[in-house]
Amino acid sequence: MNILFVVPYVPNLVRTRPYNLIRHLSKRGNQVTVLTLWTSEQEREQLDQLRQLCHEVIALPMPLWRSLLNSVWALPSRRPLQSVFSWRPELVSSLNGRSPYDVIHIEHLRGSRYGLYLKQQTSLPVVWDSVDCITHLFRQASVESKNMIGRIRSRFELDRTEYYEAWLLDKFEHVIVTSPADRAAMLQLGQNHSLAKPISVLGNGVDIEHFRPDTAVTRDQDTLVISGKMSYHANTTMVLHLFRQIMPLVWAKRPEVKLYVVGTDPGREIQALAEHPNVIVTGTVEALPPYLQRAAISVAPIQYGAGIQNKVLEALACATPVITTSQAMSALQAVPGRDLMVADDPEAYAAAIVELLADPEKRSVLGRNGRTYVETHHHWPNVAAGLENIYRQAIASSQNHSRLHRVNS
Repeated sequence: MNILFVVPYVPNLVRTRPYNLIRHLSKRGNQVTVLTLWTSEQEREQLDQLRQLCHEVIALPMPLWRSLLNSVWALPSRRPLQSVFSWRPELVSSLNGRSPYDVIHIEHLRGSRYGLYLKQQTSLPVVWDSVDCITHLFRQASVESKNMIGRIRSRFELDRTEYYEAWLLDKFEHVIVTSPADRAAMLQLGQNHSLAKPISVLGNGVDIEHFRPDTAVTRDQDTLVISGKMSYHANTTMVLHLFRQIMPLVWAKRPEVKLYVVGTDPGREIQALAEHPNVIVTGTVEALPPYLQRAAISVAPIQYGAGIQNKVLEALACATPVITTSQAMSALQAVPGRDLMVADDPEAYAAAIVELLADPEKRSVLGRNGRTYVETHHHWPNVAAGLENIYRQAIASSQNHSRLHRVNS
């Protein structure tokens, strides 16, 4: 297929979903043209790597002033700020009905306006990968977030996002989300609307060559690792919950345990945790696998969120035993106790850490099983194949609609 892939931020190893979908769609013989926006020189340099993965990349700068101006213009309306934050019409204004593409892929709520524009300008089928149900995320963040600004922002955007996501559901040939929980939330939004378009779950994959166990590395028996983009409010809440509620109980039993907080853009609250002698806050690292490969356990006490938690999949792929919460399990087919461990309240979570640190054999079994689970259920080539099937359904639906329109005319 000839695919136009519109993503409102540069796909890279951190934004792993669009990066790997583009990569594996191309590997499977599709011609993928990417339209994207860059916001820094680092992202601009990353475009060269992206160009090696696909047919063509067309990218424009998106300065912060422009995003803020878009947001100001949207304030009097019912549109969520997310839906206009990355709007730059020049990115798509050259496209018209003579476009050579078979299907258009739009990523995220931030990209949805591009999809609406292209639906008006072309007759091509549009697939909207919402990724997460942002309404579902904001409902949780407005209550659970430990970041006051994040909590206020979520409350401000919640009603707008609920209205807008529901309105979008019948605007495209197909809608995609990453987890059953997000699909259920989208379906609930669509109850009061004429929802005639399918919503499919397309989970995330893992680059199992990049995230893999390394038998040459000896694991540190007293090291925990927690990973993620640390500027993201759900990750900030998770790390602070771990440090304040769980780790004091662990240190009471095993005072030598060290905690590595690994991820980009840690805010001041996260950076301050490094004042504790047993906490290391790395900030941005060249590669995440070495930290996962050395750790005895990967911890992810997720309090709220949406979609699939990549941090869990990446640790499992490195055969690092994982302890997470029921919140993360709703998007996975993994079996608790076999592929990973699950605990929710701080006492149970701390007890699981202490138990697993004391049992090297159990850690080894969990690690092997976790790796097998990821290879079976989250291999990117299989995810890309599933996306191709969705494209075919969208193309067929669009063609049927065109035929019915001609007949009725």
